[in-house]
Amino acid sequence: MHPSLRLPATLLAVLAACTPTDTTTAPGAVEVASVVVAPDSAVGDIGGSLQLSASARDANGQAIGGERVSWTSSTPSVASVDSLGRVTFLSAGTSEITAAARGRSGRGRVTVRPPTLQSLVLTPTAATLDSGATQQFAVAGTWSDGSTATPPVVFTATGGTITTGGLYRAGAAAGTFRVIARHEASGRADTSAVTISVPPPAAPTLTGLVLAPASVSLDSGATRQFSVTGTWSDGATTPPTVVYTATGGTITTGGLYRAGAAAGTFRVIARHEASGRADTSAVTITVPPPAAPTLTGLVLAPASVSLDSGATRQFSVTGTWSDGATTPPTVVYTATGGTITSGGLYRAGAAAGTFRVIARHEASGRADTSAVTITVPPPPSGSALVNECATPRAGWIWCDDFDQDRLASYFEFEQANGAFARVGGVGNDGSFGMRARWSAGQVSAGALHLAIGRTPQSYFRPADAGTANYRELYWRVYLRNQPGWTGGGGDKLSRAFIYASSTSWAQAMIAHVWSGDNTASRDMLMIDPARGTDAAGNLVTTGYNDFAHLTWIGAVHGTTPIFATANAGVWRCIEAHVRLNDAGQANGLMELWINGTPEATRTGLNFVGSYSAYGLNAVFLENYWNAGSPVAQERYMDNFVVSTQRIGC
Repeated sequence: MHPSLRLPATLLAVLAACTPTDTTTAPGAVEVASVVVAPDSAVGDIGGSLQLSASARDANGQAIGGERVSWTSSTPSVASVDSLGRVTFLSAGTSEITAAARGRSGRGRVTVRPPTLQSLVLTPTAATLDSGATQQFAVAGTWSDGSTATPPVVFTATGGTITTGGLYRAGAAAGTFRVIARHEASGRADTSAVTISVPPPAAPTLTGLVLAPASVSLDSGATRQFSVTGTWSDGATTPPTVVYTATGGTITTGGLYRAGAAAGTFRVIARHEASGRADTSAVTITVPPPAAPTLTGLVLAPASVSLDSGATRQFSVTGTWSDGATTPPTVVYTATGGTITSGGLYRAGAAAGTFRVIARHEASGRADTSAVTITVPPPPSGSALVNECATPRAGWIWCDDFDQDRLASYFEFEQANGAFARVGGVGNDGSFGMRARWSAGQVSAGALHLAIGRTPQSYFRPADAGTANYRELYWRVYLRNQPGWTGGGGDKLSRAFIYASSTSWAQAMIAHVWSGDNTASRDMLMIDPARGTDAAGNLVTTGYNDFAHLTWIGAVHGTTPIFATANAGVWRCIEAHVRLNDAGQANGLMELWINGTPEATRTGLNFVGSYSAYGLNAVFLENYWNAGSPVAQERYMDNFVVSTQRIGC
């Protein structure tokens, strides 16, 4: 080419370089097909720099000389670039660096690394601590960018414990240990030494002093041992060494006080000199009057007595004294075969035999004994029980000999379609009585439901005044099974209990008298007491016969097989007794007699806890065979009595 033609092309190239924003290509100029940035990727640290180069290429990939390029950064806060392609690393991250020429561009990626930890220092470098004391540790770091920010570290320690924040607590063992702070990302660590000392324990100090007894009354000349107890700062209770002083008498270094001759109120002082603590007790000295006369003789009267079971007899004592007086002394009575009051009233028990009553004067130890012969009379029968209710005895609440029609006085009379009826000729001595007749398989043959005392509902219609809260009851009924009777007792016979709710028939307790609950005992009666409250006395039953919520507190089987076929056809006198427990005590009682002989007893009962809203207020006679009578048969009842005292036969 002719030299004159090169100038316009050169000028065009210069002009193109001077106008980077011009994306047009001058006529005859080579077109830019691509821009190549070198290097196309790079990694650097904050504060560093890098020179990039850019080459404009034609369609054949050949470099186009003299082409002007413009530079930009996608993230100037991470990496900036100047007009000549020099990149400065500013903060951690990644940025795209773009070089552009005549509408074409190329890119390079730069990555700026975060600063790295160059050094780590743990302070303090050493510490001396008592066991249990604490020390705060801290770290400082220097970074590749020259900063001194505190790095995150993991603290570990020996000889004690350390928190994630560097608070070290010295352990109980003495020695030299270490604390380590480690920067996990860099692996750098530093260690400090910890020396732990265990100081000797401080001597315990007396924190409390008690002199015992705190007060005492003595006759002149009498002695009393005093002693001290102490409490110490280390929790010990070792008695401290004290100095005793006293007024009104003398006291030894060991605390033995002897009362002086003068009456009055004095004091004993115990003082611990090291602590200055002291305590004082009061001593009241009395000058006694002349000695009282002593008992020289004791006689219990009567010297012997014969009683029927259940009968009573008053015993008394006379005494002779050293001064010639015959004043009756105060004695303690004890007895066998029955019970005796503190005033000497003896009640014969149910068993026949010879027993004794003893009167003892505790002060002198003198005693005297009387013999008691108890006889159990045979059960009355015949005319003795006909119209028995015409001559009621002390304590009787209810009597029904069925010689008069009193059935309307029961709040419920379940006749069971005539199975239970008042019939002449079936009672004692051919009098009126109640007949219960079962057909084969029949379950219920009727019942009599008697209410007494206070009741929670007007429906119950008490047979008495309806005002008493009975805590103790006796009830008796005569029972005869027909000759040939079979199948055991037929389950329910009688029970006394407490109706306790105005909205339901919930029962606070039940004292069951029914037949045995297995083949071996089904011919005998048993007592089966149950509680309808919790142990504290809160009502837990919700309705009548709520067996699921009753607590059964100790059944006792009898020993007499009155329901055996061989024993059928004769009258039996059956008497039961129940006494509720006192509030907060388990001293309730249930017992059973047959023909006046003890059959079963259960003591130590918690019948109702502290429940007291109502007393015993219902007694039932029942003819209920759970599985049904095995055959058609009948039994008879007569002379039903409820009393607050023993009834007898």
